[in-house]
Amino acid sequence: MSDPNLIVGMERSEDAGVYRLTDDLAIVQTLDFFTPVVDDPYQFGQIAVANSLSDVYAKGGRPLTAMNIVCFPVNSMDISVLRDILRGGLDKMQEAGVILVGGHSVEDKELKYGLSVTGLIHPSRVILNTGCRPGDKLILTKPLGVGIINTALKGQMAAKESIDKAVACMSTLNKKASELMQTVTVSACTDVTGFGLLGHACEMIEDAGAGIVIDAASVPYIAEAKALAEMGLIPGGMYRNREFRAHMVDIDEQVPASLAAIMFDPQTSGGLLISLPGQEAPALLDSMHQAGIESAAIIGEVREGARGRIIVR
Repeated sequence: MSDPNLIVGMERSEDAGVYRLTDDLAIVQTLDFFTPVVDDPYQFGQIAVANSLSDVYAKGGRPLTAMNIVCFPVNSMDISVLRDILRGGLDKMQEAGVILVGGHSVEDKELKYGLSVTGLIHPSRVILNTGCRPGDKLILTKPLGVGIINTALKGQMAAKESIDKAVACMSTLNKKASELMQTVTVSACTDVTGFGLLGHACEMIEDAGAGIVIDAASVPYIAEAKALAEMGLIPGGMYRNREFRAHMVDIDEQVPASLAAIMFDPQTSGGLLISLPGQEAPALLDSMHQAGIESAAIIGEVREGARGRIIVR
């Protein structure tokens, strides 16, 4: 079934759906929930909400309302855990200016939490995760490595400093980065989540007449993640991401294996990956740094000669 008002649907791996209501207004819809990635329930609530809102930000939209999605093992876990999760989530929604309008909960053997989110956008200003153009620069707004650190946390091998850095990264909203990118010409944008940096970069150039060259030395990551990767503390998702996109990615042999793993590392509530004209990238990067998005970096460029491929060097 088709609908002329459906701007973004299920035809591609887009971050959210977009439906036109009027010539000047469209809604952005997304849903996301998952199991805890940290031990602290309040922090988990904050991370889950930041992650759920991120798909609206990647589209260039403004999240407006949200509904809680809760799966909770009521017979094996104290209800105070759920209260702390919901409190963390509500605090993060208030920070984002999002109104909680309801939700739904079910009893489940495994704890899960997230949101269904509705946002607003102008129909002509929707940003897709495809459309990179030769000459574009790529900006990544958050450091990588949280999946590796979360794996080390589960094995009780992560230092408090690295855990704190990962939590701060995952709980940071992409709100400011999204607002700033809307002040320039953006060719494409996605948020970096479960498929890792390279997996989501591949989505950006599928069926495109261009490719991407990434400067490995410019990619921001949490420093401790590299040492943990060298120790073999790598999530299974990294291997799946790498295998799935192996036919599209060429990594120079001089790039350390640990850094390559970080670029395939599945992220939770990762940053925005923005493709924009090269001449506009330095000004956007400078405005992000001034706004406190300190880890934002230009990590590569879109090239016609690398058609359909990601080259990491």
